Amino acid sequence: MHEIRILMVDDHSLFRESLSRLLQTSAEFQVVGECTNVADALATVVRTQPDVVLLDYDLGAEQGTGLLTALKQRHMDAKVLMVTAGMSDVATRFMMEAGASGIFLKHSSLDQLLSAIHHVANGEIWLDAGVVRSLVGAPNAPAENFERARPLTARQNEVMRGVLDGLTNKEIALNLKVSESSVKAVIQELFQKAGVRTRSQLVRIAIEKHSSDWLKPQT
Repeated sequence: MHEIRILMVDDHSLFRESLSRLLQTSAEFQVVGECTNVADALATVVRTQPDVVLLDYDLGAEQGTGLLTALKQRHMDAKVLMVTAGMSDVATRFMMEAGASGIFLKHSSLDQLLSAIHHVANGEIWLDAGVVRSLVGAPNAPAENFERARPLTARQNEVMRGVLDGLTNKEIALNLKVSESSVKAVIQELFQKAGVRTRSQLVRIAIEKHSSDWLKPQT
C-alpha cells in the first residue's frame, strides 16, 4: 500500500507540529503540508493532492466549513477527517452533509486517530463514538425534507448500532448471540432500505437522513 499523503489544517501550532512529527515517524504516512487557514489549505490541496486532510473545525478567525465548501465546488477528491476538540450537534451534522468523511475528537488516542485516517483514506466513514451518541440523541436536530422510510425493526436497529460502532459482522453476531449469516442478511435489508451498497454509504445515510427515526434511543 502506498503512503497516505496527509495535509494538516489547524491553527494551534503546538498540536499541529507535534502530530505532524508523530505521523512522519511512520512509513505509512507522508505529511505534505501544514496550514492554519482555509485559503492556504485550498492552495496546498491543489498543489500537493493529499489523500486525507486533517481539518480542525475552529481555525480562529474562520471555520473549517469554508474548505469543505471550496473542495466540493471544485470537485476535488481529497477526503476530509475533522480533528476537533468538539462541535455542536448542528455543526456536526452540517460538516457531514458538507462532505466530511469523518469526525475525530482530539481527546481520543493516537492509535484511534491512525485507525481513523486509514478508514477515511479507504473511502469509509469514521465517527467517534461520542459523536454518534450526540447525533442520535440530539433533541433539537434540524428537520430534514425527505420521505421517511419505515422504522427499523428491533433486530435491524441492533445491527445498525453495531455498524455505527464500527464493529465487524462477526463482532455484531457475537454481541447479539446470533449467526454471522443472520447479521449479513440484516445488513442487506438495511442496504435495501437505505438504497445503498456499502457500509460507509449506509452510515452516511443513517446519520444525515434518518437520525430522527432510525436512530431513536430504544425505550
